[in-house]
Amino acid sequence: MESGAIPNQPSVFGDDEQSAGKRIVLIASVAAMGGLLFGYDSAVINGAVKAIEQDFEVKGAVLGFAVASALLGAAGGAMSAGRIADRIGRLRVMQIAAVLFLASAIVTGLAPEIVTLVIGRVVGGVGVGIASVIAPAYIAETSPARIRGRLGSLQQLAIVLGIFLSLLVDYVLAELAGGANEPLWLGMDAWRWMFLSMAVPAVVYGVLATTIPESPRYLVATHKLPEARRVLTLLFGEKNLEITITRIQESLRGDEKPSWKDLKSPGGRIYPIVWVGLLLSVFQQFVGINVIFYYSNMLWQAVGFEESQSFQISVFTSVVNIATTVVAILLVDKVGRKPLLLVGSTGMAATLATMALCFSTATEAPNAAGEMVPHLEGAWGPIALVAANLFVVFFGMSWGPVVWVLLGEMFPNRIRGAALSLAAAGQWAANWLITVSFPELADVSLVFAYAMYATFALLSGLFVSKYVKETKGMSLEDMDSAVGITHPKTPS
Repeated sequence: MESGAIPNQPSVFGDDEQSAGKRIVLIASVAAMGGLLFGYDSAVINGAVKAIEQDFEVKGAVLGFAVASALLGAAGGAMSAGRIADRIGRLRVMQIAAVLFLASAIVTGLAPEIVTLVIGRVVGGVGVGIASVIAPAYIAETSPARIRGRLGSLQQLAIVLGIFLSLLVDYVLAELAGGANEPLWLGMDAWRWMFLSMAVPAVVYGVLATTIPESPRYLVATHKLPEARRVLTLLFGEKNLEITITRIQESLRGDEKPSWKDLKSPGGRIYPIVWVGLLLSVFQQFVGINVIFYYSNMLWQAVGFEESQSFQISVFTSVVNIATTVVAILLVDKVGRKPLLLVGSTGMAATLATMALCFSTATEAPNAAGEMVPHLEGAWGPIALVAANLFVVFFGMSWGPVVWVLLGEMFPNRIRGAALSLAAAGQWAANWLITVSFPELADVSLVFAYAMYATFALLSGLFVSKYVKETKGMSLEDMDSAVGITHPKTPS
């Protein structure tokens, strides 16, 4: 039984609470490893962008599309992941994602031209989309309510660790070769080894996914009650076991299997909670966070930093992201989801506006290749650098982890797979739009780009204030009544 589902009950972990607690954290950590690959695959392109631009002679919109192509696959993977997971189980879907990550690493690393590289990126993107749906859903379905926020935040911690590892690997490989576009091993350039390196965590993830139990809510939904009892006992102990199973069955009640049409009320309208989840996802991307992680090397080189310095700045920014995500994990079950989002929106709006101000002072100057690029003079460069990292701080302690926590827990059991798939697909579509548009926006006006992101950060705070409900400490089986959803009763 989830802690918090029945008031005034003792710990769900029974007599061996510490052992059970460690077991749940370990299980959640394995599931969250999909987030590590998600972050790795998303950010590994950062160190390779300039080399790809030179080797394949692409720039502008074509370069932006190549960088963002993984996000198209991610949107497709996210749309299908929930429904597939409802049919074949959460663990099988994790294993499918691992295979896709492995295939992407090989195809992108060996790509002879830009089209093959884009295909490899799209394949990896499908894996990213699947991981972005299945990890938060699985963690929410296997976690006690009182620590569900912290465990759900492991998804974002894994993502930022993946970003850090990919940027660190990019930096190390570029340093070993003397540049991202210089030969390293077997006659292949360093940027190719950046992609190939993803094969290692992909294999580890696939193996570890065979060591954790299936989601008890999936097992109940597919009428595998003996196995569901075994998993629930493993996770929460034997107390209130049959009550827990009965409540899960009640939340799944209906004559038909869960489907997309469950997202609509009896009156035919999409449930408001579905729109809230979708818009949370869109706002998370429209603040421009992935511009920092996909293009930061290119951006810092453009304003006067050397390639090696740009790599170091990107690695440092990813460390900041990890540290602030840990802060969010410590706070999310104490402070709550909504307060963290509001603080984050305010801080992001202020720091993005500062970056817009900094770039409004930029002058045109030639870079090492003789191209005219924006250049920040005097103190404006360091101010922009500090503002960018403070932006990551505010995002990392709020919208980064908290949105994933909410998406994993805010939807009732019956619609969780479909609603989370839709929200995640919307997130990837928004991510794609921001990513593919940035090179063109940067060519036109970095001031406009950062002012636009600042505006979306401000709007995100207004949206949370009006429409997002606090879910701290609530049982997943209580979400139906909390959001006003009812399901037809099974005939007696």
